[in-house]
Amino acid sequence: MPARMTYVLHYAPDNASLIVRLALDHAGLPFETRLVDRAARAQTSDGYRALNPNGLIPTLETPQGALFETGAILLWLADTHGGLGPAPDHPHRGNWLKWLFFTANTLHPALRMMFYPEKYTGEDRRDQARLRRLLQGQITTNLRTLDAAAADWHFPAPTGLDFYIAGCLRWCAVYPADTDRRWFDLSAYRTLHQMCLRIETLPACATLQCAEGLGDTPFTAPRAPTPPQGSAT
Repeated sequence: MPARMTYVLHYAPDNASLIVRLALDHAGLPFETRLVDRAARAQTSDGYRALNPNGLIPTLETPQGALFETGAILLWLADTHGGLGPAPDHPHRGNWLKWLFFTANTLHPALRMMFYPEKYTGEDRRDQARLRRLLQGQITTNLRTLDAAAADWHFPAPTGLDFYIAGCLRWCAVYPADTDRRWFDLSAYRTLHQMCLRIETLPACATLQCAEGLGDTPFTAPRAPTPPQGSAT
């Protein structure tokens, strides 16, 4: 285990950093935050890219260097400190890992493509709309798969995986701001809905709500953020 330190979380409001913030706070780990000013595109600055060459958020500074990729950070924290996922010798460790990687490698990238279709289709709005419709169907299928799987999970909750899924569910309901989001209904995913309700009772969630301006029901009935500082996009 690395020497105990105050971690440094580079964040922007309502970005994937909120998942890591929840995990750190829930685990009682000391950390400080440093705002990445997205309005000024600070994530593309030389200083930030020295920590995260991909220019994405979050980045977590640790004794082992800067970590990036949300799933990797969650896994590292779980293995380093315990309590955020099954231990390596837990009988359900493999089950937890496969759904963590499913969320990181399948669900989250699909959301990113839907939020920024121009990065994948170019500037033609018709192509962007077609891609978004395709992704809405794909994401719906992914969430049904997760909802069915989560009903049979046998590891202590909440874990970093719960926080990751809750963040993705929030974004389905809030972004993109200029599109019709009636395709998404959290109540259609009973187990995931219950997961979000439980997370909203945690002290770490109350802290997150204040820190990033996410409102009283950030996962079950989310609204656009009103952060005290910084910008979500």
